[in-house]
Amino acid sequence: MRSSLLLLLLALPTTVTKAKVFSRCELAHLLQEEGLNGYGGYSLANWLCMAFYGSTFNTAAQNIKADGSADYGIFQISSQQWCTDDRSPSDNRCRMACRDLLSSNITDDVICAKRIVRNPQGMDAWEGWTMHCKGRDLSEWVEDCDL
Repeated sequence: MRSSLLLLLLALPTTVTKAKVFSRCELAHLLQEEGLNGYGGYSLANWLCMAFYGSTFNTAAQNIKADGSADYGIFQISSQQWCTDDRSPSDNRCRMACRDLLSSNITDDVICAKRIVRNPQGMDAWEGWTMHCKGRDLSEWVEDCDL
């Protein structure tokens, strides 16, 4: 009995996916490793600014919209077009479940964000980026990060 309980407790951390709130520089390093610096013509600072205004670097961020759709994860990816959830119909262009965008592992978020930015809209697909980042000096986003 005791060994079964121990095995259950040891297995638990591997089955529970936790969210994470990144620091600015921690996320900068990770996004650079994931190949986002310069991707789609957008600097790393643009990606950081967009993620901050979308989720404040929180992988568990969710925003339910008036039309019943929702935005998910660190990049606030829309269920209406890019992922599927139980709330609303979706084109599911990234071919993924929206819940997968809520974990501390953001590789799938990056893959989907790359797909989104390849569309003609580019980063204009994110309202937070358009309102707070587009056309501005964003050098402060990567300052002191030792990239």
